[in-house]
Order: sequence, then structure tokens, then C-alpha cells
Amino acid sequence: MTLVPTADLVAAARAAGTGVLAFNVITIEYAQAIAAAAERAGRPAILQISQNAARYHSGVSAIAAATAEVAWRSSATLSLHLDHVEDTTLLEQAADAGFSSVMVDASTLPYAANVAATRKATEWAHDHRLWVEAELGYVGGKPDAPASAHTAGVRTDPAEAARYVAETGVDALAVAVGSSHAMVDRTASLDLDLVAAIRDAVPVPLVLHGSSGVPLEQIRAAVTRGMVKINVGTALNVAFTDAVRAAVPHSRDPRRYLAAGRDAVTDNVERLLTLLPRARF
Repeated sequence: MTLVPTADLVAAARAAGTGVLAFNVITIEYAQAIAAAAERAGRPAILQISQNAARYHSGVSAIAAATAEVAWRSSATLSLHLDHVEDTTLLEQAADAGFSSVMVDASTLPYAANVAATRKATEWAHDHRLWVEAELGYVGGKPDAPASAHTAGVRTDPAEAARYVAETGVDALAVAVGSSHAMVDRTASLDLDLVAAIRDAVPVPLVLHGSSGVPLEQIRAAVTRGMVKINVGTALNVAFTDAVRAAVPHSRDPRRYLAAGRDAVTDNVERLLTLLPRARF
């Protein structure tokens, strides 16, 4: 199966009133696990590589090439997305590295600076046929977090979101509605009324970051209110790490314990992929 554009997966999910899940890739084992789970579940998925993962690999090219190769060899419908990009140099590598979409992250900047940086990046990305996601409001949990997901004023305002989309020209909007990055327990509480209000205010699909900390029934409810792209990262790290820890005492061959981690991620992703109604792609 060839890689498909992220835009196509998101558009199809939105048209069907459902969501599409996007999973973080840190190593090739993650890419293999996500592809295997998508094959088992018969569902599409977005393979996303963050700026932090690119930094870990001393550049995006190697991990992007490996992930794309996994996708090309898979029978599943998959896309490749570059996530949480703050570095202009990295953004400008996206198209050549095989990505069809990118998330431009200027969310920690004041509104005017966020708009200016995002508009400039979006113009460049669109010139290079890249679909663009951006963030307005503040999703908590990042290492340099100036606030939590529950601090007054950090959640996305619907009217401001409408203005932001018009001023930047982005194709999708990640919004702050109560989730937080890096949560290991599903204890977050989403403001579902706010999700619906933002959906009604903006013309582009909405993106939920920090989904690993959101109870599964709330993810389903958020999709019925207008969330379309659902990002998952930390839940995979927990599954991978727990499996590796259990396997390491029994082997000094890294292939054995990395395989255990990969299998655990596959099982986790398969369960999540069947969480939402199927869309036709």
C-alpha cells in the first residue's frame, strides 16, 4: 500500500463523523507496531514523528525514511506527519523527507506572535503541498510548561479560534480543552461543550493532543462533538517500557526485549484503533 496524504485521512474521517488516530513514532519498532496494528484492525492510522524524536535521532531523515519504508511495505492505509515543529529548518526538510503534513507549534507565543509565525510557516508549507495543523490555547504537560491544562485562560476560545484560522490559513486546529501531554493515567476531564463550540466556530477539523490521559469514553464523546484527529503518544511509551522491563531480566539480546516492547505497542494500538466507528477510505 502506498502512503496516503494525511489530508485525505482526516477529510474522510470528518465526512463520516468519526476520527482518525495519530500515533507517535520514536523508534522503528513503534512504526512496525503501528503498521501491524492497523493491518489487524483494518483501520487507517497516521504515523507521526515529533521534533523531539527527530532531535533524538540527530535529524529527521533517518527515522522518517525508516518509518516510510515500514508504511510502504504494509497493507494498511497510513500517512506520515511531522509533529510539534518549532524549528524552521526542520519544517523546510518535511517535504523532502516524505511527510504529507506538519504541525506548526507556536502555541507558547502570545497570540499575535503565534499568528505571525504560523501564517509564515503555513504559506511556505502550502507552497510545498503540505497540509498544516497548528495549536491555539495551551495543552499542558510539556517540559517547559508555563501553565497546566486547567490554568485560567489557557483553553481555546471559540471566537479567537475562528479569527486565528482565518488569519493563518491552517488546515486543522489543535485545541486546549482539558487534555494534557505526558499523562500516564486516563484521568483528564475534557470540556465537551467547549469542543462543540469550537467545532461550530471554525471551518477546519479539530485535533486532540494529550489523548493518552483522556478516558476512552471521553475520546468517543469528543469525536461526536467534532474532534477528528486524535493524537496518542505516552500510552505507547508506557506499554513499550513495561514490556521491555519485564523481558530484560530474561535476555541480554536486545532483539528479544525490543520485540516484546513492539508487541505490546501493537496490542495497545489495535485496541485504540477499534475505539471509533470505521470510515471508508
